[in-house]
Amino acid sequence: MSDVCAPTQARKETARATATVPTLCSLPIDKWKIRTPPAAISSTGEKSRRALSIGGLQMSGVGEFSHRSVMADEVVAVLSDVPHGWVIDATLGGGGHAQALLEANPALRVLGIDQDQMALAAASARLADAGDRFRSCHARFDALATAVDTHQVQPVVGVLFDLGVSSPQLDRAERGFSYRHDGPLDMRMNQDAGETAAELINRLDERALMALLVKNADERHARRIARAIIAHRPFKSTAELAAVVADAVPAAVRRTGGHPARKTFQALRIAVNQELDILEGALRTALDLLVAGGRCAVLAYHSGEDRIVKQVFREAAGDVPRPRADLPPPPGTEASVTLLWRGAKRPSDSEVDDNPRAEAARFRAVEKIKGAA
Repeated sequence: MSDVCAPTQARKETARATATVPTLCSLPIDKWKIRTPPAAISSTGEKSRRALSIGGLQMSGVGEFSHRSVMADEVVAVLSDVPHGWVIDATLGGGGHAQALLEANPALRVLGIDQDQMALAAASARLADAGDRFRSCHARFDALATAVDTHQVQPVVGVLFDLGVSSPQLDRAERGFSYRHDGPLDMRMNQDAGETAAELINRLDERALMALLVKNADERHARRIARAIIAHRPFKSTAELAAVVADAVPAAVRRTGGHPARKTFQALRIAVNQELDILEGALRTALDLLVAGGRCAVLAYHSGEDRIVKQVFREAAGDVPRPRADLPPPPGTEASVTLLWRGAKRPSDSEVDDNPRAEAARFRAVEKIKGAA
């Protein structure tokens, strides 16, 4: 993907134009009702679009791209208590977290990065009143260093990753993310580049499809689903794929739990957008960009994402295996960050009750050590 960082003024003009575009009609395609993602972090990483107030700040989105910022209080608490400078919102979305941070600490500025043009336009419109305290950049989050260099935003005192897919992406049938609505089988967050989900499943062989379903979604029935996909190719729409997957799994699976195609759609979305492949490198880049006292915070919704975040943060904190307990750490493993807390924080019961899509969230954060390279 080519990374194009556009000036903020151009983004504002795009936002105003985008806000007038109507949504397409979405039709339910099956009898299964969407259910709350399980706490076992196998969810789609959805972010709700209902309104939220934080310290008097209304967090509803702008235009057609709006979502509710998950664990917004916790994010603000972590990233507003940093030195003066720039926070990089590497997954800007509708701009909810960015707006909350700008409101919480007048000494902060935010560079918002997103590969979804619709999200970028909506967030730019929402944050237009922030003036030169906000800049936007159309890029994928593994282009952090390029974005920082292009916009000359220094010092970098915070980086936020809110991983997964947003509710507006799921709820718009034409984006092709959801098994609930009939639309083109696309799933690209950046619709200007890359392979669509249809192109992906229409070219992979059975073994590769199985591996994708297991790696990205822990799908127990990967073999049956992969064989069914091969037998019914080519696919063009979400409805076609959802029906084939539902028919492929055992009848008992269709009678219990959520929609049988949920994990298949999750696995394809992760593969199409290379979400797990680019995460580790992006996290390491973020830690390198931080100044002393700066912080990196991550909201993950999938076990694979959270595992990568945990590993990168623990290694950066110097928590690596040693040949013997009495030996010093291996060269090159000195701590460059400190963990702000052990393990992952979870959303409160009240937030989950009010916003069920937040249930799968896992929140981790670290702080750059003074003198660390």
